[in-house]
Amino acid sequence: MENHASSSSFSSFGSYLRALAQTPARFAHRAGSVSSSLEEMSQVKARSGSELQKTLRWYDLVGFGVGGMVGAGVFVTTGRASRLYAGPSIVVSYAIAGLCALLSAFCYTEFAVDMPVAGGAFSYLRVTFGEFAAFLTGANLIMDYVMSNAAVARGFTAYLGTAIGMSTSKWRLVVHALPNGFNEIDMVAVLVVLGITLIICYSTRESSVVNIVLTALHILFIAFVIFVGFWKGDWKNFTEPANPGHPSGFFPFGVPGVFNGAAMVYLSYIGYDAVSTLAEEVHNPVKDIPIGVSGSVILVTILYCLMAASMSKLLPYDRIDAEAPFSAAFRGKSDGWEWVSNVIGVGASFGILTSLLVSMLGQARYMCVIGRSSVVPAWFARVHPSTSTPVNASAFLGYRRSCFSE
Repeated sequence: MENHASSSSFSSFGSYLRALAQTPARFAHRAGSVSSSLEEMSQVKARSGSELQKTLRWYDLVGFGVGGMVGAGVFVTTGRASRLYAGPSIVVSYAIAGLCALLSAFCYTEFAVDMPVAGGAFSYLRVTFGEFAAFLTGANLIMDYVMSNAAVARGFTAYLGTAIGMSTSKWRLVVHALPNGFNEIDMVAVLVVLGITLIICYSTRESSVVNIVLTALHILFIAFVIFVGFWKGDWKNFTEPANPGHPSGFFPFGVPGVFNGAAMVYLSYIGYDAVSTLAEEVHNPVKDIPIGVSGSVILVTILYCLMAASMSKLLPYDRIDAEAPFSAAFRGKSDGWEWVSNVIGVGASFGILTSLLVSMLGQARYMCVIGRSSVVPAWFARVHPSTSTPVNASAFLGYRRSCFSE
């Protein structure tokens, strides 16, 4: 491996140009080179200078896992999958998707326990398939996190506007010199991203506390939605559509519909992988990581199945709004329940905040370990001695994300 030599590639502009000229030879030498668990936890880890502090326990990981997975997306995905694919059997779809996510979580758990470093999937690929596979995965992960988080941050403004009954256009600055569709600057999204960046730069322990509080509030709102759905709903909606001409029964689209729905709602489980990037900061990896990663997937599966059952009981599947199933079910009602739509907006806003917090923590640690491997400048790998967090990576990615959020 040429990590020490390649780290000097970014020491000056001249060094970088010389390194570019050597790209073919370096690629041939390093593309298939495989690291080892010992190297990842010793020489590679040491390139960060200070160490990430071990302050997290199993309940912190459960909080991060639940907060990362139960975002605002479930308020949309459930309706789309039920209306178009599974019908009331969306409950079974969520159970199947949850089982698949749990099996995948077991893989992450095994790697994280054996090699408790902050690199997550990037480090796992370095020790199994080599540096080129790890590079492709790392680049995709960073781009995915930056772009998706920017979009989620803008979604926070929309849900907050729904919660308080105000148009989001009043919170966005219009720059007329820019093309239509690209000329609205979402200052609320920018402030949210910058605020979360400050939190994760300050301390991982405090980030966990903030996440647990926000996640607890979010779950309270979800529990309220579940309760109202079961209370106001009708059991006949599990088998009878609103239009008699549509397929009926609990499995209106048969077994293929159940699995098509499972494929769609599986996206709602994305987020547990970010927990594995916190392995280096876990007090007792052998005990805490399996409980934290697997336990969060199990809890989220239960919540999702209850939400799906609540929605299916509330409305026949062919009357569910595919874009906003829960809030649309109460919006415009004349029986005094239209306020529930605002409550759902508040709950979804908390879900967006926790999802952003967890993904931003995970992304910073990915960038930190990618810096350790000298794929990007080693500056990103530095851990601040006072905060014990990857401040450089967190601040840089927070700035880039805030730019995209505009």
